[in-house]
Amino acid sequence: MLTFDEYQQRVIAAVRSLPPRTVDAADAPALLGLVMAESVRTRRALPGFTNSAMDGYAVRAADVRQATVDAPVSLPVAGDIPAGDTRTLRLEPGTAWRIMTGAPLPDGADAVVQVELTDGGLDRVAIREAVDAGRAIRHRGEDVEPGDEVLPAGTLLRPRHVPALISSGVGEVSIIPRPRVAIVSTGDELVPPGQDPGHGQVVDSNAPMLAALATECGFEVTAVRRVGDTAEEVRDVLTELAEHVELIVTSGGVSAGAFEPLKLAFEGGDSFDFVKVAMQPGKPQGFGKLGSATVFALPGNPVSSLVSFLVFVAPAGRVLAGRDPTVHTVEAAVAETWTSPPGRQQFARVVFDDDGRVVRPIGGQGSHVLGGLAGSQALAVVPADTTDVAVGETLHVIPLEGLA
Repeated sequence: MLTFDEYQQRVIAAVRSLPPRTVDAADAPALLGLVMAESVRTRRALPGFTNSAMDGYAVRAADVRQATVDAPVSLPVAGDIPAGDTRTLRLEPGTAWRIMTGAPLPDGADAVVQVELTDGGLDRVAIREAVDAGRAIRHRGEDVEPGDEVLPAGTLLRPRHVPALISSGVGEVSIIPRPRVAIVSTGDELVPPGQDPGHGQVVDSNAPMLAALATECGFEVTAVRRVGDTAEEVRDVLTELAEHVELIVTSGGVSAGAFEPLKLAFEGGDSFDFVKVAMQPGKPQGFGKLGSATVFALPGNPVSSLVSFLVFVAPAGRVLAGRDPTVHTVEAAVAETWTSPPGRQQFARVVFDDDGRVVRPIGGQGSHVLGGLAGSQALAVVPADTTDVAVGETLHVIPLEGLA
């Protein structure tokens, strides 16, 4: 039997990031969550022109050097410069332009007096405070100059990166694409969602759950299938899907029973390993390759499938996408005792108390229990050498929200 760490490291080491693609930089929202394969260097200075940092009056600082509240300096206003004004204007000595935030500074001006330090005049303005040269001015190129790197290779594109990307003026960027994922549930007993199951039948909840997990993790789900319990059907469906995706995730058919279609279809070959992992839930696992596609054969119990996806499939998928495979955890104290099986690393469903600093178990911990799964907020990771989880003990906890 493999330890949890041994198996996780094995599957992560077996995958590599996907080849980069060149895409249109203008489609930035569609690129969110993708990794930049190459750095982005701006073609433009940012800001592109010297402009006002606030609403006020463009002046020569020397003209308002003597201004005070008791003895304001009065200047004629040459006109207004709104944001978006494309005129080339000049400030004559002894005058002012009324200017708005982001508007281009007129030639000759070296400061902006904010409107709160004036009487707001339209024809003439009374300025009540002296300002230094450079006050409230954004100079051309003070943020970045052409050729400067604005997004290094390896950046995981987030909304905060979009302004720099769009403003850089580059037409195309090189990214690592999302892995395409196919989900396959196995079992003659399965019926599709929305259909009432008969005696001995089960509604297929695994496929929608795994598809939802893959989507939340930032992968692209391109196919969701159900197949029966024959090795031939399983082999045919997976072989066909492998031509179109990078990841195939199956559920069911990997245990020690007599009718386990995944094992019947692929066990004994060179491309698949079926192993037992010292963990609860999720002991039976399968992993292999079909063509260029990576296949994860997960156990069929819903909780086992969910846990296995989070700790094995998601990290491998993140590697394919050029991302960090580390499973995000937080630390929390235990508020209520429970037991854990000896020699197996447990992933216990828990809920948070006290703003995420304390956890307590929810529902039964069996791999088939769905009520506790729906109400859980996280998975508490109990080490394999711990059998009694004590109150006050600190555990690493995997939150079940924000998986991307």
